[in-house]
Amino acid sequence: MIDGLIAGKIFGQPKEGQGKSGTYVTAKVKATTEQDTIFVNVICFNEQTCAQLLVLQDGDSVALSGSLTPRVWDSQDGPRPVLDMVAHSILSAFHVKRKRDAM
Repeated sequence: MIDGLIAGKIFGQPKEGQGKSGTYVTAKVKATTEQDTIFVNVICFNEQTCAQLLVLQDGDSVALSGSLTPRVWDSQDGPRPVLDMVAHSILSAFHVKRKRDAM
């Protein structure tokens, strides 16, 4: 695994799930590079990070940090890069405004 930071836009709506060890949240983030668009499959288990991720909606900008695992997805157009992330922390425009207001 790689420790990484990704930034992009939420694709679809984050979803909450229930596992053996507790609640988790999954989401997809669309990150754009100069040549391509990469989809990042995100899962988080931290209660605070999960709550912050659930508030976001399709198209909201977000930055996430956590463990990354690169993969290749075979699409109709040929192989495409995909990243899986276990998110540990999150930052969005909502956080920036709240921190500015606190100062």
